[in-house]
Amino acid sequence: MPPAPGTAPTRRTKIRWLMVLLAFLAIAINYVDRANLSVALPYMNAELGLSPELSGLLLGAFFWTYSVFQIPLGRLVDRFGTKVMFAAAVAWWSLFTAATAVARGFASLFAVRLLLGLGEAGAFPACTKLVEEWFPRRERATASGIYDSGARGGTMLAIPIVTALVMWLGWRGSFVITGSIGLVWVAVWWWLYRRPREHPWVSEAELEHIEQDAAAQTSEADQVRWQDLLRNRTVWGMALGFACQAFVIYFFITWFPSYLVDERGFSLLELGIFGTLPGIVAFAGNFLGGAVSDRLVRRGHSLTFARKSCIVGGMLGSSVIALAAVVDSSWLALALLAFSFGSVTFATTCIVTLPTDIAPRSAKSCSGTIQGIQNAASNVAGAVSPALIGLIYGFTGSFVGGLVAAGAVAVLACLIYLLVVGDIEPLPLPEGATHQSAAADSNA
Repeated sequence: MPPAPGTAPTRRTKIRWLMVLLAFLAIAINYVDRANLSVALPYMNAELGLSPELSGLLLGAFFWTYSVFQIPLGRLVDRFGTKVMFAAAVAWWSLFTAATAVARGFASLFAVRLLLGLGEAGAFPACTKLVEEWFPRRERATASGIYDSGARGGTMLAIPIVTALVMWLGWRGSFVITGSIGLVWVAVWWWLYRRPREHPWVSEAELEHIEQDAAAQTSEADQVRWQDLLRNRTVWGMALGFACQAFVIYFFITWFPSYLVDERGFSLLELGIFGTLPGIVAFAGNFLGGAVSDRLVRRGHSLTFARKSCIVGGMLGSSVIALAAVVDSSWLALALLAFSFGSVTFATTCIVTLPTDIAPRSAKSCSGTIQGIQNAASNVAGAVSPALIGLIYGFTGSFVGGLVAAGAVAVLACLIYLLVVGDIEPLPLPEGATHQSAAADSNA
């Protein structure tokens, strides 16, 4: 157990950064667990006799439940809290990652992947809630960039880690080990995580820093219904804008290696060496986007300007994916794609911060639900993007049409965030909500 209450140091501690580091590790594990099937699948096919058609269904099964359960899991995070729901989500998906080892054919694999997606749907809403609880507004984009970069880190780590495990223990053993890593994380999380006021390691100075925006929270209300959120134009705009972001980013997650090999003639060795460059740039983009946005807030710019300028600038930069499709030089195309990937993750950091910025000022925050809504739209687009680009590629024999479409969608995202999404400020509480003094609540 952590030290007993009352032993916290008087200097300003930095426990909030330890909390977001735990979130980063969870998201990295999340992406290793969702990607390990694609790495292990060639070895599994030899034993289980899976056809390409069935393999495709298995790879896509995760997104079915992952998209559908975003809103319900976000709602549960808001209701039961970060500690319980984050632990439950990671334990759930880790158990079903490990359970893949006992699969005996397509049906059991398909069921396990559906259940895996259900658990992973709670990850980003829980991270959003953590950032809201532990960080003042002027640090939230930086914190969001840290945990969201786990997605890039996990994706990059999945190939070498899972490949090594398959070679060492076989494909079944690889799933057991990666699932076990998540359960270790749950144990560490349960031991360390508290809300700021309940954590004995947090000094009064850090607590005052974290709660510097608390004075603006003047009411307590019944939990905002998700139906009310879906009626709000800004929430819809955020969902549509995030869907556009996903359309672009899923090219890099799915078709990017094939593009370099089939369209640009990269050898396997060149792919292995130079194909990592966009991922490295994207990893840096996550951190840079949050740091720039929070710096704008600290310099006195409005939250609307600080968030929208980085989102629109990032998505506009990502539109050069269309230019990469038509340049003659393969190396220039790679550089443009790296810039595009870095730009879209630059924007993503602020996009995933928005739910904490617009959640109504109520003690019963709904930031997890808002994150679930925009994530649901994002993952539907994430499923559509590779299918549509693949359809265009199959029909034309070229990726040009698909990449130009992705560039156009990136520009559409800019228009949505400028014209549909309103000011970045807490949404008004729905009519009929009961209001009480926050000070009275804190004394209760």
